[in-house]
Amino acid sequence: MNKLWGGRFQKSPEKWVDEFNASITFDQLLVEEDIEGSLAHVEMLKKTAILEEAEAEAIKTGLETLKQKAQDGELSFSVQYEDIHLNIEKLLIDEIGPVGGKLHTGRSRNDQVATDMHLYLRNHVEMIVQQIEELQSVLVEKAEQHIETIIPGYTHLQRAQPVSFAHHLLAYFWMLGRDKERFSESLKRINVCPLGSAALAGTTFPIDRKYTAELLGFDKIYPNSLDAVSDRDFIVEFLNNSSLVMVHLSRFCEELILWCSQEFQFVEMDDAYSTGSSIMPQKKNPDMAELIRGKSGRVFGNLMSLLTVLKGLPLAYNKDLQEDKEGMFDTVKTIEGCLKIMTGMIKTLKVKKDRMEQSVNEDFSNATELADYLAKKGLPFREAHEVVGKLVYMCIEKGIYLKDVPMEQFQQAHPLFESDVYDVLNPYNAVNKRNSEGGTGFLEVQKQLELAKSYINK
Repeated sequence: MNKLWGGRFQKSPEKWVDEFNASITFDQLLVEEDIEGSLAHVEMLKKTAILEEAEAEAIKTGLETLKQKAQDGELSFSVQYEDIHLNIEKLLIDEIGPVGGKLHTGRSRNDQVATDMHLYLRNHVEMIVQQIEELQSVLVEKAEQHIETIIPGYTHLQRAQPVSFAHHLLAYFWMLGRDKERFSESLKRINVCPLGSAALAGTTFPIDRKYTAELLGFDKIYPNSLDAVSDRDFIVEFLNNSSLVMVHLSRFCEELILWCSQEFQFVEMDDAYSTGSSIMPQKKNPDMAELIRGKSGRVFGNLMSLLTVLKGLPLAYNKDLQEDKEGMFDTVKTIEGCLKIMTGMIKTLKVKKDRMEQSVNEDFSNATELADYLAKKGLPFREAHEVVGKLVYMCIEKGIYLKDVPMEQFQQAHPLFESDVYDVLNPYNAVNKRNSEGGTGFLEVQKQLELAKSYINK
């Protein structure tokens, strides 16, 4: 079978070489973007009189027919035509005759594929930004229900200080906020049109690149044709932003996995986001959270893969760049799936408030409150720290907590202790008093919630 580029070749590749060379098995995901770009291109060819109006209209009609067939799942693609671009061109020629071969006037597959990926990422990044906002909204809803729910706060995975559960949830809200900003800002670099740069040097045809860009909704065009066809920075940036999202989701999932264990029992996953064991009837496994945590690895890998592909490439287009797509497609699918699952998982999460309260009453996470108590009475904090440290050691030896220490022992430890010390040790009071800006005090958390709501509604 003749190749659409085969004029100078005397023999065709063997079938297995064709299969190795082809990208149609995965770049067919760009079918709608490819047709969209072609429709704009042919409209520009008509406007600039490069094609006659009748020719352009025939091509547009054929492309619209292919677009409908694509949406209906009626298009069949062949490895023999390598990629989505040549497959569409062949299908167009089959649909309307030889005039379909004029579609490729004034462009190359190099600028065509770059345009397709810009369009694809623009659509999906906008969708991802929306998904992040949906997850943020669910976090705000859950946080509003648990402003005065107290959970142990940890450093080094050791009990540190009690905090509002809402405060803990909102930490992830702000992480996701930065993710949303990064994706939104990346649209400036995604929404740039390479079409009309042709293979690498532009074209001798009197094309109007700005008109094509306008038809496709791009903000501007690449000013350099070499850069336009070889640039994959916008994909690297997308993969980097996606990797950071996965870091945040993975960290959150790690905590959820810990919290729903028998050792913590702070939360319970909804049955819809859990699975059982084939051998142990009692098991309820947080598999969706574990999968999100695990899928972070493939997203990181896709980033490293593309960076490695790009690092040694000379200008302009090289076949190596065919390796830019599968990782991008996989990351889009992974990110969108993880955000959807995470949103449902948090929305349906059962919070065991009583168990959290029990935990903060059976630890030493109020020790800092005791040191602050002495410092506020004039004792240098470093001395207060030592006094309380010795009290904690004494409690551990006796198997009691600070709230159980008799008044006389407090005063033996230091005469500045008075009867109000027990109010200070109450976890609820300890959290409520931390009203420094951005702190976990209930008033500050309420302010933070209002700020979060206004941020979502921007």
